[in-house]
Amino acid sequence: MFDIQEELKKLPDKPGVYIMKDVNGIVIYVGKAVVLKNRVRQYFQNSANHPPKVCAMVSRIHEFEYIVTDTEVEALMLECNLIKKYKPKYNILLKDDKHYPYIKVTMNEQYPRILKTRRVEKDGAKYFGPYSSAFAVNDAIDTIKKLFPIKTCNRNLPRDIGKFRPCLNYHIRQCLGPCQGEVNREEYRNMMKKICSFLGGQYDEILNDLKGQMETAAQNLEFEKAAQLRNKINSIVQLSEAQKVLSADGQDRDIIGFAQNATDLCIQVFFVRNGRVVGREHFVFEGEGNEDVGYSLSTFIKQFYNTVQFVPSEIVIPQEIEDSSIIEQWLTGKRGLKVSLRVPQRGELVKFVKMVVQNAEISLKLYGERLRREGSIHEEGLKELTKALRLECIPDRIESYDISNTGSSEIVASMVVFENGRPARDEYRKFKMKSVEEQNDYASMQETLYRRLSRARRESEGEAGHAKFSKLPDLILVDGGLAHVNAAQQIADELGFDLVIAGMAKDDRHRTRALVYKGSEYELSSNMPMLRLITEIQDETHRVAVQYNRKLREKRYTHSELDDIEGIGDTRKKALIRHFKSLAAVKKAEISQLLEVDGINQKVAGKIYEYFRK
Repeated sequence: MFDIQEELKKLPDKPGVYIMKDVNGIVIYVGKAVVLKNRVRQYFQNSANHPPKVCAMVSRIHEFEYIVTDTEVEALMLECNLIKKYKPKYNILLKDDKHYPYIKVTMNEQYPRILKTRRVEKDGAKYFGPYSSAFAVNDAIDTIKKLFPIKTCNRNLPRDIGKFRPCLNYHIRQCLGPCQGEVNREEYRNMMKKICSFLGGQYDEILNDLKGQMETAAQNLEFEKAAQLRNKINSIVQLSEAQKVLSADGQDRDIIGFAQNATDLCIQVFFVRNGRVVGREHFVFEGEGNEDVGYSLSTFIKQFYNTVQFVPSEIVIPQEIEDSSIIEQWLTGKRGLKVSLRVPQRGELVKFVKMVVQNAEISLKLYGERLRREGSIHEEGLKELTKALRLECIPDRIESYDISNTGSSEIVASMVVFENGRPARDEYRKFKMKSVEEQNDYASMQETLYRRLSRARRESEGEAGHAKFSKLPDLILVDGGLAHVNAAQQIADELGFDLVIAGMAKDDRHRTRALVYKGSEYELSSNMPMLRLITEIQDETHRVAVQYNRKLREKRYTHSELDDIEGIGDTRKKALIRHFKSLAAVKKAEISQLLEVDGINQKVAGKIYEYFRK
């Protein structure tokens, strides 16, 4: 038997990697430590300080092992490799383990070629990228072929010069024909240097050269040649406009931003080469929405740059991470040149980080919308909800309630309805408090449910009018904890309704954390389908309540005494204010003066006059 407490005593005061295993011997977590003894012991101390994910992981640890290293950098490298090997359940995993495509210009050859590659090697060639997809690389290479008459064959030059017949590209003037010896090596290499400048985003020199050639061709009445040069110029202009210039310093850097919601984390990377954005990529980590951001960024950077072929000189991140100095040492060794992690405090880089963060937020939102379209949130979430609350059947109709107020004014409540796990917006209802005159969420929740359930009873007893509240819910969710649930349950019992009522509790960052039911809490972090569903319901309920509250506040601040006079609408109100310049002047006006206003007749003028003379 593996005695965890005994093994903890044997841990050394050295850097290394620790490996957590479950009862079946499966690796469930891999981590690195500056001091193994201190780091591993932390997991088995007071669990109250651990986030839910760590608590779930620790409860499954049956044994652990560790590997001692000489330095922290070695521990970091070993951690990356072991995570890639075992793919542990409780590590943040970078699922998209692809090698990004690059454009390779073989300047190490006498007659260079342009290739697509996914490996960056120290072979004397020049590499440009990474590009977000192979399509982007192919598109760039096709553009180069249109602009420059380069060779596309694999013939070994100068060895094979004159040994073969020229290809079709030579005859249609899309290749200078180095295989026929019709262009010397230096002239051909100079053209390839221009291509490298072009790929590096330096378009001005090439544009000026092409414009000069076009003007010369036009002066010589070579209009067909001039038209071809004009088309090349247009292609370069379009390409330069498509690549957003981020910095005038021309430096290679990656800019990283992130976005979180209650369930997921999205990390976005912009690839900037020679000051221009050449590509971007985003990564969504399901179930990592509540993870510490510093830890998430650190883990992502280690996994991401363990797989990419090219490391830029600077990686810009939105906030400090704990082991940044160790990561810098590791990346410097990988690149062979100095690499720095930078958290900008001012200047243009701060704006660029915000731009990347905005893109991460958009990507995360689109990811959630895609999940909702596919229906996985609703179907799986309802099944898990039914199981967790031990309901007899899946709730077809869920009603959710939230309170919104501004101090003692505009106290409102929202009733949002989900049928079969999807919003039923025609069934939404909004309430403005009548009996509650000051901020009191419990009393407001009770008034709302009392009015809703009382109306349902009257409708069931045949009250005339539209049956807007006749459908009863299979489940009621209230925004709040045990006290909110008890307040709602009291009203249901008082009116004689046997209803299932649960609370949606939030954490200190106002994000969905747990369900409260029958006096106990059900943590949602370990049940992703249910967390997604409850989060969507809670967010929608909150949105409707806040929106109604804001609408009433705007109405109060823009309300005028003229609105209370029969026959005065927006058009006549604006005409009166435009004519008299102020409400005070309207109040003092005589009927004859009121009649001078467009749209005001004798009857309306009389009502205005009488209203202000009461």
